[in-house]
Amino acid sequence: MAQSGRRPHVVVIGAGFGGLRTVKALADVEVDVTLVDARNHHTFQPLLYQVATAGLDVDDVCAAVRGIVAKQANARAVQARMTSLDSDAQRVELDTGQSLEFDHLVLAMGAVTADFGVPGVAEHAFGLKSAADARLLRNHVLTCFEQAAADEQARARLTTVVIVGGGPTGVEMAGGLAELFDRVLRSDFPDVDIDEARVVLVEGAPDVLGAFQPALRAKALDRLKRFGVDVRLGTTVAGVGSASVTFTDGTSIDTSTVVWAAGVRANPVGAVLGFETGHGGRIVVDEDLRVPSHANIYVVGDLAIDPQNPLPQVAPVAMQGGDHVARSIAAAVASTATPPPFEYVDKGSMATIGRNAAVVQLPNGFKLSGFVGWSAWLGLHLIMLIGFRNRANVLVNWAWNYLTYDRGSRVIVELDAKAASGSV
Repeated sequence: MAQSGRRPHVVVIGAGFGGLRTVKALADVEVDVTLVDARNHHTFQPLLYQVATAGLDVDDVCAAVRGIVAKQANARAVQARMTSLDSDAQRVELDTGQSLEFDHLVLAMGAVTADFGVPGVAEHAFGLKSAADARLLRNHVLTCFEQAAADEQARARLTTVVIVGGGPTGVEMAGGLAELFDRVLRSDFPDVDIDEARVVLVEGAPDVLGAFQPALRAKALDRLKRFGVDVRLGTTVAGVGSASVTFTDGTSIDTSTVVWAAGVRANPVGAVLGFETGHGGRIVVDEDLRVPSHANIYVVGDLAIDPQNPLPQVAPVAMQGGDHVARSIAAAVASTATPPPFEYVDKGSMATIGRNAAVVQLPNGFKLSGFVGWSAWLGLHLIMLIGFRNRANVLVNWAWNYLTYDRGSRVIVELDAKAASGSV
C-alpha cells in the first residue's frame, strides 16, 4: 500500500501497445505513473514492413515516449532497462542506477523473434520487431541491388529475398517487396533484369494466414502469386547461411536476404525474474492478469498467458489487457469492487497483400477482401497510429505512393552491422 502522504505509485515496464494503453487509462486515477522503456520511442509494429520496403520512414511509425505522456499530469517517462525486481520490497532496479518503488507493477515488455533453434537464423536472418530491424533490412535490400547492378555473376543471389513464415507479417512483407521490385526498383536499376529478381515466401503449414477462413487464405495466396511471389507451402527451413537457405527436404536457395517472420516468443524477462512461465516463455497469470501470489504485479500483452484461456500475441489483446489492468488498479486505489475477470473481445483480423488487396475477417463470420478490404485496412491502421503528425505523414506517403508508384524512403542512411532487436 502507498505510504501515508503520497499517492500510490504505478510502474509500467514497456512502452508497447499494452504498456501505453495502461498508462493512458490511468490518466484520471489518483496515482503517479512511471513508464520505463529501453527505447525512447513507441513503435507501431504493424507498419514496420512498410519501413522495410521503403514505403514509410522510421519517424512515420515511431513516436517519442516522453512526448506521448507529456500532457498526462500524473505520468512521466524514463529511458532505461529493468535489471532486477524485488517483489517483497516492491522495488525495481534500472540500468541507470535508479531504484523505483512501486505499489503496483505492470510488466508489458512484449515479444522477441523466435528462431525455434534453426541453425544460422540469429546470425544471418533479419527479424522485424523494431524500427532498427526495419531500417536495417531496407538498407540491406537496397544495398544488395546496388551490388547486383555491378556484379552480374552474383546478381541472382543478391536480388532474391526469402521470407520464412506465412502469417500476416510474412504475407505483408512478401507483397510489399514484390511491389517495390516491380514498381520502383525496375526503373531505378535499368541494368538489372527485375523479372529475374525473386521474392520467395516459405510456410511450413498447408496454407498462408492459417488463422483466417479458408476462402480468405485462398484469396491471399492467389494475390501473392499474381504479384509474382514464389509461395512454397509445407516447407520448413533446416538452416540459414550467409548466402543461402536450406530446407528440410535437402533443397536450397541461394540468397543474400532471409527475413525471419516465422514466429515470436515472449521477452525472456519472465524466466530471469523467476516467475512461472508457460508456452513460448510467457509469464503465467490468473484471470485478472496478475502474477499468482503477487496481487500487485500484472502482466499484459505478448508477455502474459493464462493457461486456462491462452490468447494470441496481437496488439488488440495487449490494449484490452492494459485497459483491464488500469481498471483493477483504479479499484484497488479507491477500495471499490474488483472488476470482472479479463475477457478479450475479438474484433477481427486483417492482413494486406499489397496495393488494392487485403483480407479482413470479422468475428461474426463477415469477411472483406480486395479493394474494400484494403481500404478498411488503411483506415484502421491510420486510426491506431499515435499522434496527428504520424497519421498525416503516413496518409500523405500512402497517397503519394498510390498515385505515383514512387517510394521516397529508399535512401541508404547507414551501413552498420546488424543490431539485435534487444529487449526491455
